[in-house]
Amino acid sequence: MNFNYEPNRITITDKTGKIVAEITFPMLLSDVVEVNQTFVDSSVRGQGIGNQLMTALANQLSIEGKKAFCTCSYAQDWFTKHPEYDHVYVMRPEPL
Repeated sequence: MNFNYEPNRITITDKTGKIVAEITFPMLLSDVVEVNQTFVDSSVRGQGIGNQLMTALANQLSIEGKKAFCTCSYAQDWFTKHPEYDHVYVMRPEPL
C-alpha cells in the first residue's frame, strides 16, 4: 500500500491505484487543521490502516508545527489513546 500526501489530505492506495483509505484535514486557522474525516474501505478494515493514517498525520503536523482539532469521532478517540501526540492535539482551537 502506498501513502499519498496532498495538501489537507492523505490517502492510501492499493496495488491497483484504488484509494482504500483517506483522512482529510482542511486548514481551520493558520496553525490548526480540522480533522473532519477518516475513511477505510471494508476490503482493508481490521488491518490497522486507520491507525497508520492517524500516525502519518500526527507526524506530519508535528514536523510542520501545526495542531489538530478533530470533528471526526475516530480521530478524537485516536488522540485520547495516543498521549505521545498530545503536543499536536487541541480540544478547542483558539483564534490568533
